[in-house]
Amino acid sequence: MPEVIITKEGYAGRITLNRPKALNALTWDMCLAIEAALQAWETDADVALVIIEGAGDRAFCSGGDIAEMYASGLRGDFDYGRRFWRDEYRLNAKIYAYAKPVVTFLHGFTMGGGVGVGCHASHRIVCSNSQIALPECTIGLVPDVGGSLLLARAPGHCGEFLGLSGDRMNAGDAIYAGFADTFIPHDQWGALKHALIASGDVTSINAVAHPPPQSRLAGWRDKIDRYFSGETLAAIYQGMPTDQGPAVAHVLPKMERNAPLAMACATKIIQHVRSNPTIDTALNHEYRFTSRCVEQGDFIEGIRAAIVDRDRTPKWQHENWADVPASEILRMTSPLEPDAPNWKEST
Repeated sequence: MPEVIITKEGYAGRITLNRPKALNALTWDMCLAIEAALQAWETDADVALVIIEGAGDRAFCSGGDIAEMYASGLRGDFDYGRRFWRDEYRLNAKIYAYAKPVVTFLHGFTMGGGVGVGCHASHRIVCSNSQIALPECTIGLVPDVGGSLLLARAPGHCGEFLGLSGDRMNAGDAIYAGFADTFIPHDQWGALKHALIASGDVTSINAVAHPPPQSRLAGWRDKIDRYFSGETLAAIYQGMPTDQGPAVAHVLPKMERNAPLAMACATKIIQHVRSNPTIDTALNHEYRFTSRCVEQGDFIEGIRAAIVDRDRTPKWQHENWADVPASEILRMTSPLEPDAPNWKEST
């Protein structure tokens, strides 16, 4: 079976991520195939909208398939990751700016690379088992695939809260934070897809929309804005309260396990993007880090600890949040010009 199934049905172009045993983790070939389909359908008068979904019951897309990226990094091939991220980010930009409606059905896990495919769409649907996250700091990366734009646009400082911790959002949180639009129970998705295919009209989504579940983020918002508004990771660290309360107590153990260098750079990236919230700004700042992270960052060690050896004891370059020198943050996030990619041109 193909890793991604691409068909035209009725008025819809339909893309099904088809690696259910791997939680539909996104490969390089899948990125290129999805991009090619979107490119073809953009000028196809028979396609009124695009549906993107994930096969199986457990995930829309759990992230990028990073096994080869890890192996190539161990071999000293640092260009493999750079090429992969260039192509993946170009796909993210295409989905974000696509001229026709894109409807994504985000069941189960939607994480990392899955956010890049699913959460830049024009119509993003979640259900009761949806779990959406950008957990890149757990493996020495920064929230990428345009995720820094979603984080920068989230209410208040929820972006720092979510991006630094990698915390999982439920359906209510995802809608509140701007990662999703509409809550529809999963048992109604089949009928909705048939309606979209038959009519090519996205207003059929409104007819079956339900009120979203309550958001934890909304209830924690005052504490999030108080404790995650620091201009640097060190400032956030220094401002953490002794009496933590539920919001901080929930994410602090997660942050203490994450890579300090990645969190420090993520803080800077989110704040840069907040000052100029465009998809190109987000991808440019993210790529500055990811193009360097295999060679210079904690990525290889993060993958070793989480995926390869699974000992969950990474040995990061820095022991705690306050240890990351400004010079190292600058080294990982400085401009790449004249080598900055163009996110609108295919390779």
